[in-house]
Amino acid sequence: MSGSVFGNRFKISTWGESHGAAVGVVVDGCPAGLPLTEEDIQIYLNRRKPGQSRFATPRKEDDSVQILSGIFDGKTTGTPISLIVYNKTARSADYSEIAGYYRPGHADFTFDEKYGFRDYRGGGRTSGRETIGRVAAGAIAAKVLKTMGIELITYSRAIGGIEIDPDHMDFNEIDNNPLYMPDAQAAANAADLLEEKLAQKDSVGGIIEGIVTGLPAGIGEPVFDKLDASLAKAIFSIGAVKGFEIGEGFNAARLCGSENNDAFIIGKDGAVAKATNHAGGILGGISDGSPLVYRAAIKPTPSIARAQQTVNKDNEEITIHIKGRHDPIIVPRAVVVVEAMAALTILDLLLENMGATMDGLIKFYK
Repeated sequence: MSGSVFGNRFKISTWGESHGAAVGVVVDGCPAGLPLTEEDIQIYLNRRKPGQSRFATPRKEDDSVQILSGIFDGKTTGTPISLIVYNKTARSADYSEIAGYYRPGHADFTFDEKYGFRDYRGGGRTSGRETIGRVAAGAIAAKVLKTMGIELITYSRAIGGIEIDPDHMDFNEIDNNPLYMPDAQAAANAADLLEEKLAQKDSVGGIIEGIVTGLPAGIGEPVFDKLDASLAKAIFSIGAVKGFEIGEGFNAARLCGSENNDAFIIGKDGAVAKATNHAGGILGGISDGSPLVYRAAIKPTPSIARAQQTVNKDNEEITIHIKGRHDPIIVPRAVVVVEAMAALTILDLLLENMGATMDGLIKFYK
């Protein structure tokens, strides 16, 4: 199977299955000299691990990470960094009957059609546990970015039909509720909605929003490696994502040019700035120095407890009741996954940008 490698300069390769011995990632291209500990990575993994609330899968995993290579005396050596997280509570028997049919909303059918074989235990490589490697690598990328003054903040903008109120946004509230919403009232309303859906044996989706500050102008390669195009590919590679937008996004289609254009002005520091940020921090596929604003639409969890119609491998139509441990909503645990993929994309393009001009090249090696 190809397709498990991401990045050009800062490259990662994730590996492992949901019910295999372990999952992990190899990170190649991290600069030497970055102070890095397992705790730096664990902080990120704790944001996506299961069992944090009744709105997440009850599967109990501590998702404790181990660094196997690439670190000496507490700093990166410039060589590949290998990270591993062991699977400790896999219950493969919960999934034994899935081998004979195709779950609605899952990749069971397409994997069988492509490979003629699939790991049905929790979805194998299509399971959400594959994202552990992404998050672990993203934690490293985010730490590199932070040393450069680039910060990422990511949160649940909407759950079901309940959206945060911009007038009540408080980023300090994000970690105060299990839904990672920067609006306490919206989080409470969303929790009530989820209780209702749990009682109905159903699930909901939502929208994750990310803001990146401190990103300098000039990041992103024209044509195929635009910043927005690269972000779109990265975010869309997350299994639950069904939509992506930058700035005004789809709403830009409803605006006139006079409404959507961002006027250029001279900022307080005397540099070129923008009066508004409808573009979301990207012009022509290149960062413009404004905050980068993006959103990802997350589908409802496909594994629900109510009866569903499907087809088995004998081409018979059947009714199923899916067993196992599943999230009634994916959004909260996906927040850090989206953030990780954004961090990986931005760092990769930053490293690629180092050779964009002769002045930059000479300054670096002089």
